[in-house]
Amino acid sequence: MSQNQDMSNPGGEQPLEDRVNNRSMRPNSSAFKDFMAASWAPVEDSGETRLASADYALERRSKLSARFPGERLVLPAGPLKVRSNDTDYRFRAHSGFAHMTGLGVDHEADAVLVMEPVEAGAGENGSGHVSTLYFRPMAGRDSSEFYSNSRSGEFWIGPRPTLESLSLMTGLPTAHMDLSLEDALTRNAGLVALGGLTVRLVRDVDQTVDAMIDTSRYNTGVDLEASDASDGALSEALSELRLVKDAWEIEQMRAAVAATANGFDDVVRSIPRAMNHKRGERVIEGAFFSRAREEGNDLGYDTIAASGNHATILHWIRNDGQVNAGELVLVDAGVEADSLYTADITRTVPVDGTFTEVQARIYQAVLDAADAAFDIVKPGITFRTIHETALAVLADRLHGWGLLPVSVEEAISPAGQQHRRWMPHGTSHHLGLDVHDCAQARQELYQDGIVEAGMVFTIEPGLYFKAEDLAVPAEYRGIGVRIEDDILVTADGAERLSADVPRTIAQVEAWMASTGA
Repeated sequence: MSQNQDMSNPGGEQPLEDRVNNRSMRPNSSAFKDFMAASWAPVEDSGETRLASADYALERRSKLSARFPGERLVLPAGPLKVRSNDTDYRFRAHSGFAHMTGLGVDHEADAVLVMEPVEAGAGENGSGHVSTLYFRPMAGRDSSEFYSNSRSGEFWIGPRPTLESLSLMTGLPTAHMDLSLEDALTRNAGLVALGGLTVRLVRDVDQTVDAMIDTSRYNTGVDLEASDASDGALSEALSELRLVKDAWEIEQMRAAVAATANGFDDVVRSIPRAMNHKRGERVIEGAFFSRAREEGNDLGYDTIAASGNHATILHWIRNDGQVNAGELVLVDAGVEADSLYTADITRTVPVDGTFTEVQARIYQAVLDAADAAFDIVKPGITFRTIHETALAVLADRLHGWGLLPVSVEEAISPAGQQHRRWMPHGTSHHLGLDVHDCAQARQELYQDGIVEAGMVFTIEPGLYFKAEDLAVPAEYRGIGVRIEDDILVTADGAERLSADVPRTIAQVEAWMASTGA
């Protein structure tokens, strides 16, 4: 009989959901349970104080409230996600939840922020909503959950915040989700025409929350298809409110970029060892990952460590190739800070320290395109213009090398675009809590939007000549170059946040030489 089999049902069939615990050989006797519940020192005050992000999050909630007066807004953090069988990925909250609560790291799995409508001006910060953070606190040490639940028990995963400490950290009222969440989500909800309340939900984050609200809608006659569009408008608003960063967010971006710069130093130092390893790209990837965990919460996204022809694969994350002398290696990586804000930087370096003539020619074209795009950044231009400026430089170089089958003018026209064969992606994307931040924002506010002070985005032109590309001379094939920097828009121009990471040919070669590459 399994040590975990229910002793009240000797010889009975063990439930499938219980079998995952068989590996633990966990005792189930009353004597064990009594002994585990006794003789523990009191839980010490964890010393939490109000987070620096709390006041900024309050202001963000006020802006969100103004968009949806009289409506209940539901923002789940999301649950733990299974990696395999009984092991989970490290928890990372949904970005909309993080933005509206100011919480980062990994201590609020399953939490839900509910913004309840009140009379205009009577809510928090003079808004039309009062917000409550619903959370499942850690079970007390007198509970069997303390030692028996490997997903949430303190014995297994360490302490979690209490309702009181989380309230102190965020400035938000908190409530036990198991006792009151369902009522908070469904109370007085239904058809507005019948006196009900509209509920908007950030969908596809937490299936349990989705099910509670969908059941309520079904039972009260709410049109489910119309509700999907209503929910989508909430996700859209959460993205658009992140287009311009506040002072605290900019501080977090600087910290993420600084840690990432240190990670790139580690990458360059790792290249000699990578050259002697059958999977040298993994050596590079691992060097950066160590820095991300030492200085931040995690990677902001999977690192691209691409040598040789792999550098022409835009999202190469397998990273299982060799790193050979004479090749370029493209590394696209970012550290996610504890606040969950991430950097996103790309550098392309010569493996053995010096660019060949052809490599330098391609690299300089990409660098010139990046610089031309940066030079025009200031409040008032359209976001799309940054991309068009960089692409015009690349089209001109491709034409000068005899690679374009048409004139530059025809290529850059909407009816042409032949130059995009070698630069198929966008030049810029917004950056923040997500590496591709603000992704649900409307196009008129994103690609066609007007650049404003406080925006943070990338500039990342590239040229990618695949080894199998017969439209280019053999000397170009197998070379991929991308240069990506993180840009902060200022009142009268722009700041390259990642300027400390070497980027000119001379700087890169000196950087490589400093490591003995």
